[in-house]
Amino acid sequence: MALIVQKYGGTSVGTVERIMAVAERVKRWRDQGHQVVVVVSAMSGETDRLIGLARQIQPLPEPRELDVLLSTGEQVTIALLSMALQAHDCPARSYTGAQVHILTDSAHNKARIRDIDGARVRADLDAGRVVVVAGFQGIDEQGDITTLGRGGSDTSAVAIAAALKADECQIYTDVDGVYTTDPRVEPKARKLDRITFEEMLEMASLGSKVLQIRSVEFAGKYRVPLRVLSSFEEGEGTLITFEENAVEDAQISGIAFSRDEAKLTVLGVPDQPGVASQILGPIADANIEVDMIVQNIAAQEATTDFTFTVHRNDYTRALEILRQTANHLGAREVLGDPQIVKISLVGVGMRSHAGIASRMFASLAKEGINIRMISTSEIKISVVVDEKYLELGVRTLHDAFGLESAELA
Repeated sequence: MALIVQKYGGTSVGTVERIMAVAERVKRWRDQGHQVVVVVSAMSGETDRLIGLARQIQPLPEPRELDVLLSTGEQVTIALLSMALQAHDCPARSYTGAQVHILTDSAHNKARIRDIDGARVRADLDAGRVVVVAGFQGIDEQGDITTLGRGGSDTSAVAIAAALKADECQIYTDVDGVYTTDPRVEPKARKLDRITFEEMLEMASLGSKVLQIRSVEFAGKYRVPLRVLSSFEEGEGTLITFEENAVEDAQISGIAFSRDEAKLTVLGVPDQPGVASQILGPIADANIEVDMIVQNIAAQEATTDFTFTVHRNDYTRALEILRQTANHLGAREVLGDPQIVKISLVGVGMRSHAGIASRMFASLAKEGINIRMISTSEIKISVVVDEKYLELGVRTLHDAFGLESAELA
């Protein structure tokens, strides 16, 4: 008998029929003797509907009240799934995040989990029940409802699995595993049987939508066995593992990309200590995350040009802050470009294979794709290119590194 935490996303519970199908799947696991905790998202489209309602009243809804509103989406799902399980003669009990005391900080709309009290869940499991928990939400020390941000149900599931010391955390979604890249962009993309936590963390941080980055961080930190599977078909999915031996010969495991990028540049900043901090400090104070950073020095003028990228949703606010900062610093000009994308190669094999960067750059150049920024780490290379080249760039690199073949490139 194993303790399994299963998470089902919005499309998996998007209709009553799909909720009934999830109940049947969960019951099969329980009938095999396993203890099962199910974490669910709101029904597909429900969160967007609730946000739309809020914005009809306030263009920028007050964060605390928005959390109160958004948390209701998952509450609907947990009740319906518990009813569906009971209709299948499977004892079940539903809980909101607050009821199982998923304690978070007070950063509304982007809260982070601090602690989980698993006592009520364990008591129900020991009594033979399936426990159904609302993902995406928690409660802070003041008793206020909080939400974890987009994709937060993944984080909820992994955190609960860690707290309960589950044997495996299974993420059920509308894809049957982790692919070498998005099959909607490259039809020749191949499903991976396994991928390392390190690679999955990079893929998630670089734009892969299969798993939310914080859920991968949680799983890696607490060594929670993690598997991505399809809600709609049977299969082994993709195992996210700590073992690198099985994939150590692969140069590249996958290609991630992000459409949601924007670039900001400050021209003619005085070249002196502390300038980078003065530029990025106000951006950080506004809770805007910065990704890639490039600084160029113009020696003759004793000035520097400072460029960085942010999420496209933060572009307008970041541009406004940057213009104020530039005036204070006496910079020459501020430029912005929200029409860029990021394409990244990821693979632990980069550690032992030379020439990957040059091969990447040459492949893109052959297609006339100009690289605007470059960033590297031990197991990834990222480039910023014009938005219009996204699909061509991904397909070009997928072919260049032979990722359509199960044979290691």
